[in-house]
Amino acid sequence: MSVDHRAVDQSWLADLRASLADDFAAQTARLRELTELNADTGDPSEAHNQAALLLATRRNIEQITGALGRISEGTYGACQKCGQNIPAERLEVLPHARFCVPCQEKHNK
Repeated sequence: MSVDHRAVDQSWLADLRASLADDFAAQTARLRELTELNADTGDPSEAHNQAALLLATRRNIEQITGALGRISEGTYGACQKCGQNIPAERLEVLPHARFCVPCQEKHNK
């Protein structure tokens, strides 16, 4: 079953929007905490871990923001490369997915 991005179930979309908004708030709070904990301990591995956590958190925020934007634009569920519908199963696992699986595989190469 694929999601028709022109006729996505509005109840499901509202639930998804709420869930993404909650995730956005949690990731923003995490980013704030990580930024405040930016104390230099002198341990290079700790600095590396801190930088990796900051990067991952920022990436999560970007992905969530992108998904929320696509919902607002009415393009959520459409592959940004080929325009085909992204399967609902993929969107349930990766709600921020921008590409269908074949296009994602090409994008990763």
